[in-house]
Amino acid sequence: MNTVVDHVNAIVWSSALVFLCLAAGLFYTIVTRAVQIRFFRRMWSILFDGKASSRGISSFQALTVSLSGRVGTGNIAGVATAIGLGGPGAVFWMWIMGILGAATSFIECTLGQLYKEEINGEYRGGPAFYLEGALGSRLLGVLFAVATIIATALLLPTIQSNSIGAAVTLALDMNGSAAESALWVIAAIIALLLAATIFGGIKRIAFVTNIVVPFMALVYIAIALLILFSNIHKVPAMFGLILGDAFNPMAGMGAAIGWGVRRGIYSNEAGQGTGPHAAAAAEVSHPAEQGLVQSLSVYIDTLFICTATAFIILLTDSYNVLGADGGFLVQYLPADISPNTPAFTQTGISTVFPQSGEWFIASALFFFAFTTVLAYYYIAETNLAYLLDRLKIAKSGGTPAKFILKLIIIAAAIYGTVNVASLAWGLGDLGVGIMAWLNIVGIILIYFSRKPALRTLAHYEKHLAQSGEVVGNDLIGEQGSIKREGKTAFTAQVLGIKNPRNYWNG
Repeated sequence: MNTVVDHVNAIVWSSALVFLCLAAGLFYTIVTRAVQIRFFRRMWSILFDGKASSRGISSFQALTVSLSGRVGTGNIAGVATAIGLGGPGAVFWMWIMGILGAATSFIECTLGQLYKEEINGEYRGGPAFYLEGALGSRLLGVLFAVATIIATALLLPTIQSNSIGAAVTLALDMNGSAAESALWVIAAIIALLLAATIFGGIKRIAFVTNIVVPFMALVYIAIALLILFSNIHKVPAMFGLILGDAFNPMAGMGAAIGWGVRRGIYSNEAGQGTGPHAAAAAEVSHPAEQGLVQSLSVYIDTLFICTATAFIILLTDSYNVLGADGGFLVQYLPADISPNTPAFTQTGISTVFPQSGEWFIASALFFFAFTTVLAYYYIAETNLAYLLDRLKIAKSGGTPAKFILKLIIIAAAIYGTVNVASLAWGLGDLGVGIMAWLNIVGIILIYFSRKPALRTLAHYEKHLAQSGEVVGNDLIGEQGSIKREGKTAFTAQVLGIKNPRNYWNG
């Protein structure tokens, strides 16, 4: 199974996809005139605008649901993998992917808002919706929906639950049959908690992520800062190592860029197509605002949390770097410690907090990974709702199909917990790669067809120039707000499109 998955991944994750992800981020940074930098302060000011309704969630809830998908195993074990296989220079390329990816995220999440629909009393949206709505291709929408359901319900949960199991058994210092028994207990706990949450729908998922994600993110960054200050004399050398290895890499330029970009995409999900699902669920006054909020989530994920992990690992010399021939280019840890696990990060924290470091990472991974699986379920359910609606059976609720989906994602989480890490990561990489191909190609084609996200940004900037501020849920200006213009006028006049299924079209 490992051999088959690795072979397919070599095709999906070829240099073409790595280049496409970087190129898309650079392209949208240029055409939006660096929207992710120009509006950085505004991202924070609009974070708490908009309130939840019976149909949707608030902007802040959408941010936490989105962050729950972005902040997971990739922020702890994924950074370790990038360093272990690509060298310290991979961290630099993760930063570049985060900055460029924020522009990609703005585009895809604005599109998620523009083409969202109300299905059975709830906002639904994502790449499947805007691939159909903007390109007029239901085939592309269906392809993405099917690929995403397979990826988020069957493949990606295996990585999150696998890392939870690996972290707990490492903290318990278990191996052999004792570790195997413990993994089954951990799998059962994950399954029970997952079932208790996802059977409550998006409102319960948003409630859980609204509490857990901000708390764990702040605690994790605080721990990283303590480690940084305790090793403050090493900081200049660490930055020198990251920057030097980025352009003169010990593991090869291809390894540094490839692993940095791949783990960057896996962690912050910019371009992957997962973020637009949460963005579409938000109740906002203007589609561009949710695009800006979701750009901020990419920064939080990559520049804050992934950077915290990188500092923990590099400042404490808690890593190895593997060469192409299988030998070690750098070795600080025992050879049997895999970079595909959270062991690098656990070891790093334990150098400063020897009594609690491993348990802290186990706890952080549990909450990060668990909330990520919750986000995966919501994404899978949204795409299932899209398929059921197009098959004209949404009015019946699609209850049996949704129930089966819940069972599948619970089973995937159990499977990932008790199986080897290499297979879990291979399956997850495959799912991310397929979604990224479909979504990135799609948003580039959308730009060259109608430029809806760019027109929306221009409309938003025009209002800001006239009024200077967004007050509450209403855009104030000489031309009036979307509320006064009417949603139909917005899509027909501003975007130059008419789509009767579109929420903003009324």
